Amino acid sequence: MINAAIVGLGRWGQKLVDSVQTADGPKGDAIKVTRAVTRTPSKVEDYCKGLGITLSDRYEDALEDSSIDAVILATPHSQHADQIVAAAAAGKQIFVEKPFTLNSADAVRAAEACAKAGVVCALGHNRRFLPAMQEIKQMIDSDTLGQMLQVEANFSGNGALRYKADMWRANGAEESPVGGMTGMGVHMIDSMVMMYGHIEAVRTVSKRQVVEVNMDDTSVIMLEFRNGRLGTLTTLAATQPLWRIQFMGVKGWVQLSHHTKMESLIDGIGRKQRDFDATDIERAELEAFAAAASGGTAYPLPVEDAVHNAAVLEAIIASAKQNGERVVVAG
Repeated sequence: MINAAIVGLGRWGQKLVDSVQTADGPKGDAIKVTRAVTRTPSKVEDYCKGLGITLSDRYEDALEDSSIDAVILATPHSQHADQIVAAAAAGKQIFVEKPFTLNSADAVRAAEACAKAGVVCALGHNRRFLPAMQEIKQMIDSDTLGQMLQVEANFSGNGALRYKADMWRANGAEESPVGGMTGMGVHMIDSMVMMYGHIEAVRTVSKRQVVEVNMDDTSVIMLEFRNGRLGTLTTLAATQPLWRIQFMGVKGWVQLSHHTKMESLIDGIGRKQRDFDATDIERAELEAFAAAASGGTAYPLPVEDAVHNAAVLEAIIASAKQNGERVVVAG
């Protein structure tokens, strides 16, 4: 059992905590959140009291607490790199919500700090823990779909329609460049990297059409993989929720939607459908992090993929600023 501090207790920070514990204690024997850090403690005093969590507004309190083994960072994207470096220097194991960082230089800096300190650095791409995604990975690796050609994905929602100007996620310049990419699209990038490997170059078109805050709401990305495969990703921040990803090969294709609904067509035999049981992927990723932090199985998202994902995001942002010009991914 490792003791962790949650840093950032907004909606998502609370979801992470709730995935591993209740007022009665931890849900398992892997991880327990015993301390919290948030900018405005008064907003979550009752929440923390109900879970027996010590609360403060200073990140240093968590880093200086010898009883804390790890930090869980659910903070604004632009803060991640400095917070990772500080945690590594304090000898804390680190779980950080996506995106890892907003540029490749910060990603390399954060990864090197963790390697130097000998601590785990786990990036929170929870879709890697979907049983259906693991099944698709096996299909691709076993040549069930033949030579892979392309991937199509769409991860969209309507959160930006509710954003107010003073919300950090509404800051399109610093926290949410290319609209839905940092909140939603990066998950699809990681899923593509998981299946097809690293990305060579991107082209991005992104614009604001309807939202009132200063961020884009409609973004389309074309991707070229280093192994020659192609991909497209669409992410909208002002439409009804949609989540789907489809991998296409010479022998057939497989599509996953809503995390649990798989459909495939292979060798022209007829479409097959399969439903998977719902999985608490937040609990799964935090327990995998705890296992790695305790010296067990390595976290299933390699740090080099986390660094690459940041470089892809950086290239996507750069291409959008250049009106869709092709930008090569760093590294």
